Amino acid sequence: MSLSSPFNVFASHTPKPKTFLRDSKLVSRSQKVNSFPLASTLQEPSKNLRLTRRARLKPVSSSLETTAPTSSPSSTFRNKSPSEINILVVGSTGYIGRFVVKELVKRGFNVIAVAREKSGVRGKNDKEETLKQLQGASVCFSDVTDLASLEQSVEKLGLGIDVVVSCLASRNGGIKDSWKIDYEATKNSLLAGKKFGAEHFVLLSAICVQKPLLEFQRAKLKFEAELMSLSEEKDSTFTYSIVRPTAFFKSLGGQVDIVKDGKPYVMFGDGKLCACKPISEEDLASFIADCVLEEDKMNKVLPIGGPGKALTPLEQGEILFRILGREPKFLKVPIEIMDFVIGVLDGVAKVFPGVAEAAEFGKIGRYYAAESMLILDPETGEYSEEKTPSYGKDTLEDFFEKVVREGMAGQELGEQFF
Repeated sequence: MSLSSPFNVFASHTPKPKTFLRDSKLVSRSQKVNSFPLASTLQEPSKNLRLTRRARLKPVSSSLETTAPTSSPSSTFRNKSPSEINILVVGSTGYIGRFVVKELVKRGFNVIAVAREKSGVRGKNDKEETLKQLQGASVCFSDVTDLASLEQSVEKLGLGIDVVVSCLASRNGGIKDSWKIDYEATKNSLLAGKKFGAEHFVLLSAICVQKPLLEFQRAKLKFEAELMSLSEEKDSTFTYSIVRPTAFFKSLGGQVDIVKDGKPYVMFGDGKLCACKPISEEDLASFIADCVLEEDKMNKVLPIGGPGKALTPLEQGEILFRILGREPKFLKVPIEIMDFVIGVLDGVAKVFPGVAEAAEFGKIGRYYAAESMLILDPETGEYSEEKTPSYGKDTLEDFFEKVVREGMAGQELGEQFF
């Protein structure tokens, strides 16, 4: 799930041939290419399986209990040129994933993008549309929620994997979806990547997990802990980078059209309950791509925000009115209203468990209305603008100006399930 406004919760590189799996074969858009036989067992890959950069796949178990390889760090993928590095991207058709694929392709990596046959918001994109969105990458149509299916799909590629980049996020932050995607599917991508030789895992997480009050935050944290444990306790040659961004631009753009129509900008309390340093999708994608090779980002949790000062909802609204050339007009909503609604839903959920999901959505809205997307200082218990790193060049004002001109097309909220 993307970081979201509470109102949104409620409301010069030559591309490589694009490929996809059809009828259990890897197929080019223009012609078929050789397929590769499945290994007879997961423990003993077939000798006929062709690998581009590994003479043999190293078998691992279906859990994170793997045996550390004996290769030294000097022999890792980081000594290769980008064109020799195979990167498996899951969550490739999500809001951030599309930009990550584009950035990795631009940098010359060999990108394998995993996608559903029906991707995008509510599965609106077919294979052809997905191939267009992921131009320059090889597209592997598979199901990250099914480990066996994902492993089989990766095996059929006939390629060793060097790095896995996960941009997976639950579609709406609901309880079931969070554990299915933010934990289980993300873990599947780690297991599949590790099985076929991956030495590094880049995880797109969220800065809000530092204060976990919501189910999707707990699911993300559980996977983060297992990823770190794998590297630090079980396989010291395996590395990770955990990226925790602040709010995305799209999460703050939900009221642009409303204000353009002359309606007030809605905010909770006095508009100063929280603040964030929002980051653009392009800048975040660039930071994630940096994590592939830069050793100073290895085995670290990396909170990251956009350039400039932290902005409160009040300041965000003032920026928007200034762009529109209008006198600011705000509607201030008491946050206690949300507390009342959540309390009612929680009470009903005790009798009718199906209402628990609705209550969770209410809690998500409440969280983003009051909690800052900044580093939480453990010593003071306060959010710190100064300690929240900045990256990139795109500003929220630039984004608002673009949305005022062009609208929110391509900025659809929710449904970010790869």
